[in-house]
Amino acid sequence: MSENRELQVQGKKELATTEESTIQARTYVPQADIFETENDLTVVLEMPGVAKEQVSVDLADNRLTIEGKIDFSKYMDLEPVYTEYNIGHYRRSFELSNQVDQDKISAEMNDGVLTLLLPKAETIKPRKIEISSG
Repeated sequence: MSENRELQVQGKKELATTEESTIQARTYVPQADIFETENDLTVVLEMPGVAKEQVSVDLADNRLTIEGKIDFSKYMDLEPVYTEYNIGHYRRSFELSNQVDQDKISAEMNDGVLTLLLPKAETIKPRKIEISSG
C-alpha cells in the first residue's frame, strides 16, 4: 500500500568545521544521492551556481574531497527582493574503502550537478564460479 507523503523542503546545511578559514564566505554541505549497481557506486551532488571550472575533486589517504567555489562577482550588484537560500561555497568528503577502485574514479559536472562514478574493485564484483568435473 502506498503512503501519502508530502515532499519536505530541505534547507542548506552549513558545514561545521573546526578549521580556520581566510575566505569570508559560508561553506555548505552539498545534498547528495548515492546509487549502487553491480559494478559501481554513483554519487550525485547538487552545487547550484558552481561552474565546472570552480570544482575540485581530490583523493588522498582514502578520502575523496569535493569542493565547489561560487563566483561572488555575479551577485555583487544585485539587490535581493526575495531569497530562499544563501549563497556560498560547497565542501564534502567521503571516506573510501578498499572496495572502490580508486584509480578509475571519474567525475562529470552539468548544470550545477556533479556526478561521480566510483567503480567497484574487481575483487568484490559478483562473479560466477565455474564447476569442473572431477
